[in-house]
Amino acid sequence: MQLAHIPLDKLNISALNMRHSKRAPDVSDILPSVRSRGVLVPLLVRPNGTPESFEIVAGRRRYFAAKSLADERGQGNALPCAIMEDGDDADALEASLIENFARLDPDEVSQWETFSRLMREGRTIPDIAATFGVTELLVKRILALGDLLPKIREAYRREDIDAETARHLTMASKAQQKDWLALYADPEQYAPRGHQLKQWLFGGQSISTKVALFPIEDYPGLIVCDLFGEDSYFADADLFWQKQNEAIAAKRDAYLEAGWPEVAVLEPGAAFPVMGP
Repeated sequence: MQLAHIPLDKLNISALNMRHSKRAPDVSDILPSVRSRGVLVPLLVRPNGTPESFEIVAGRRRYFAAKSLADERGQGNALPCAIMEDGDDADALEASLIENFARLDPDEVSQWETFSRLMREGRTIPDIAATFGVTELLVKRILALGDLLPKIREAYRREDIDAETARHLTMASKAQQKDWLALYADPEQYAPRGHQLKQWLFGGQSISTKVALFPIEDYPGLIVCDLFGEDSYFADADLFWQKQNEAIAAKRDAYLEAGWPEVAVLEPGAAFPVMGP
């Protein structure tokens, strides 16, 4: 058995799933938990003919809850999955996963305390993942809560701030966290949360490393990893645009050297000119 996080669009329901039907199940009872904490117990899946496509043997309701949440937010996170191998017994694997995960406190801050203690005792991330039947990425995500200031962790434990806000704050520097806490503690100020918090952290521009036209290793500034969104961002938007514009200019020069009569570089937001017949 392997444990991995698999994107929603790579998963489908197996016909062998005992609850398989064309109608989506009612997930209203588990949706609040998935909305606030995500899918924690891994789905049981197996390959279904292509290297990156899997069918769900157990965990159908968790899958549909995650799909519903993805529709709400316009994007979905990859789901923790246990990938069956030839000869695996589905019932035994599912029972083992549930039993292992039941040993974890449902409170993520308490999970962080447990994982941190095990790390101090010399356990590795793969060790911890195997012990509790979870993926290594989930362990890394929980350990990321250690980057939060204690007051933020405690507010999250009390559910005074939601999971999305806490997870965005794991990308913040300590100085940014202190600034955010000052806003949070002042009743006359507004502390940004959720998507607004991500924009606040990056000065209004959360620029993914996926859009860079230059080699990432040429960027001299800080790159912030979002373990929960599985993406990385440039911390300094001005520095990003400096490198991006240099890459655009180099591409323009290359086209001119290749014999193009003219290459126009438009200003941000400018429309393409309408060409005549």
